[in-house]
Amino acid sequence: MKTIITSLCISLGFLATQAAAEDPAKLNDLEIAHVAYTADNIDIRYAHLALAISTNPEIHKFAQTMISDHTAVNAAALGLLDKLGASAQDNFLSKQLNENANKIINDFSQLRGAEFDVAYAENELAYHKAVNGLVEHTFIPNIENAEVKALFQQGLDIFKVHEGHAEMMVKAVK
Repeated sequence: MKTIITSLCISLGFLATQAAAEDPAKLNDLEIAHVAYTADNIDIRYAHLALAISTNPEIHKFAQTMISDHTAVNAAALGLLDKLGASAQDNFLSKQLNENANKIINDFSQLRGAEFDVAYAENELAYHKAVNGLVEHTFIPNIENAEVKALFQQGLDIFKVHEGHAEMMVKAVK
């Protein structure tokens, strides 16, 4: 368990270091859209893993919410991109998110019972804090298209609620 928590902290720390080296503030709107889409898909993957491994009804309820809300936000984002005649652009940050997620998912898949529940809850809290902070303080201020900016603000409002729920979940499973 401590290895997984350490792995998560290292991954998030590396993400912050890598992001600082490449500067996410310099991403264009289409690159930012891809980072958000990637982050949503990662949380959906985490949630599916939670449904497969955990037997805790509260973890299941939270995971179902993650799947539903992140899927809906991604659908709205894809609809907006289609309306704008644009495609999201892969970039250093979306690639790094996927690499980190693959490691975390691999580590989590080795856990069971309360050990998994604690790791999942702590990861969800850390993940939402990291992504919400990036969206709020770096992406939204730098998005040029008003419709894209509005969609990001709506998503951030939803994901801040997720962060609060994840915080409660962490307290409940400890």
